[in-house]
Amino acid sequence: MDEQGQVTAGEEPGYGIGAVARRLGVPAPTLRTWNLRYGIGPSHRSPGGHRRYDAGDLRRLEEMNRLIRAGVPAADAAREVLRAAAVPVKGRAGGGPASVPPGTDRHTFPPVPGDRGRETFPSVPREPGREAFPPARPEARTEIPTAAMLARAAVALDSQAVADWIGAALDRHGVMWTWENLVRPVFGTICRRQAETGASVEVEHLFSDRVLTALARLVERPARPVNERPVLLACAEDEQHSLPIYALAAALTVDHHVETRVLGARTPYPALADAMRRLGPAVVFVWSQLPATGDPAPLASLPLLRPASHVIAGGGGWREGLPPLVPHVTSFREALTRISAALH
Repeated sequence: MDEQGQVTAGEEPGYGIGAVARRLGVPAPTLRTWNLRYGIGPSHRSPGGHRRYDAGDLRRLEEMNRLIRAGVPAADAAREVLRAAAVPVKGRAGGGPASVPPGTDRHTFPPVPGDRGRETFPSVPREPGREAFPPARPEARTEIPTAAMLARAAVALDSQAVADWIGAALDRHGVMWTWENLVRPVFGTICRRQAETGASVEVEHLFSDRVLTALARLVERPARPVNERPVLLACAEDEQHSLPIYALAAALTVDHHVETRVLGARTPYPALADAMRRLGPAVVFVWSQLPATGDPAPLASLPLLRPASHVIAGGGGWREGLPPLVPHVTSFREALTRISAALH
């Protein structure tokens, strides 16, 4: 491109994903996820067959990024961006609607007031051979690390590296693979360091936060859930280790198209009972990791609903005496199998 952003001879039009990632400060795997999940991505192919972002794509991505940073859930942010894309842009020839990503139904979302068609990326002079973006941050890490590499990043408190690598692994290999091959081994390393030195609590907190953030983004209502009644996941009262239920909910959502609700850590049993009455869930999964939180007696007091909810106890903290109809699972795969069987 020349200094006015025009494509020159021999150069592919538009912008590649690396340049867009640097410009927005968004990891490339996240951009790919937005494209696959919400249809917000590159809308053109170059003569060489490569997917390329045009100015309209960049506007949508910038608005998507702004909304998410403001605290809007990704699915709601995408819905708002696509609504805006359907609004006619003043001055556009023919008064037609702004372009939307391929495969997006223009009538899925009603138009909203306001003109979102203004150009938000000013022309920036560039160096010869570089795309017309100013340098920002280095391109996100897209390779898949070993558990040792990820553990070193956590120990170094490199939150960006941890986030990028976890996101790349989730995108490429899915939740179960990432959990079994990266997350659990790294936690094992952190726990050994704590046992040997009495330190590394800050490492555990940083790593837990990055993993939880990555998993929570995946726990959204599927477009076509396979279950009419949701799966409700909660930690036992006083159990603060909530990552396993977020991992399970993410796997159910992404890999099995199951609608879930996650109540999180330290869920009081009266609150769990109220949630059951309000939602009428098909399955209630209660997690206990430590024996101090694994008292089975409260499970027998959960409400009996019609139709019935299947209660499953997960984790190694549960003590003897679980109610006869409450199965106990201790592995990721066993939990997925039990929940799937209860839904069918």
